[in-house]
Amino acid sequence: MEGIKAFFSGLNDILLKMTWLSDLFRRLVEDVFGLSVEERIGGSIHFFLYDTVKIFLLLSALIFTVSYIQSFFPPERTRAILGRFNGVGANLLGALLGTITPFCSCSSIPLFIGFTSAGLPIGVTFSFLISSPLVDLASILLLASIFNWRIALAYVVVGIVLATIGGTLISKLKLEKHVEPFVYANKLTEVDMPEQTFRDRLLFARDQVRDIVHKVWLYVLIGVGIGAAIHNWIPEDLITAVLGSSNFFSVPLATLAGAPMYADIFGTLPIAEALVGKGVGIGTVLAFMMAVTALSLPSMVLLKKVVKTKLLVIFAGIVLVGILVIGYTFNALSYLLI
Repeated sequence: MEGIKAFFSGLNDILLKMTWLSDLFRRLVEDVFGLSVEERIGGSIHFFLYDTVKIFLLLSALIFTVSYIQSFFPPERTRAILGRFNGVGANLLGALLGTITPFCSCSSIPLFIGFTSAGLPIGVTFSFLISSPLVDLASILLLASIFNWRIALAYVVVGIVLATIGGTLISKLKLEKHVEPFVYANKLTEVDMPEQTFRDRLLFARDQVRDIVHKVWLYVLIGVGIGAAIHNWIPEDLITAVLGSSNFFSVPLATLAGAPMYADIFGTLPIAEALVGKGVGIGTVLAFMMAVTALSLPSMVLLKKVVKTKLLVIFAGIVLVGILVIGYTFNALSYLLI
């Protein structure tokens, strides 16, 4: 048993954590730049180079794989699948389908409009809208590469649960009249989608990699830069005093700090890594990540264009309360995850 665990641990270090890449950049910083990675400048350069290259390598490989899978679920087919279910099961399915769409919150809103105009219950479309930016298949491996599998799987599970509960509550409140009328008026014409060949799917996956990397590269660099600054320049005592588990208000503070930002999970991971390294509770870190991806101010502004104020406030309130509950719960149970 120990041999099997050692094998998978080594495989994880090579493929996900890429310890060989960390060692490579360590030698580059120390031998070529003449800096020590134990000092601030050398450590910042090492953190920035290693995390940037690792994230883009994993991101490209994972988006290619996820996009190939996604090619079997175009919007028309997704709407058809969702239309066969109702109740909590439909909300759960909407949340699960959101996990195979690697979109940021603003990119998910056009699909939300399409699903709603096609006649799907708004609760189902809101479950999709919550889970799509919050959780995707790529995030599981990226989280595992930075933290561990327990944290990665826990994040995905709570994201899907939050999306399912949020959509179910919105369904129960019967808020259809609070969607802007033009959404319902924008009826989509059903078209027969040609069957894709293996080559078509490979080309689609390649184009998705190029398109998504083009959209997120700046946010990844900004996130890695902030992570490097937190990791090497901001005193640990200051961070733990503000966001440490001993501070009862750390979870709402992290949520408020994340909400004005606009990024996807790939841009928040380096910041989360640095915060955990400074002793911030895992629940506080998850609250920050969820606020950035699900409650970002730009996405709220865009969503306001398609729903009325009451529905927007209810949606934001449900997600906010869910994030706070998740944050406090995971801080209390962090000993099971770290």
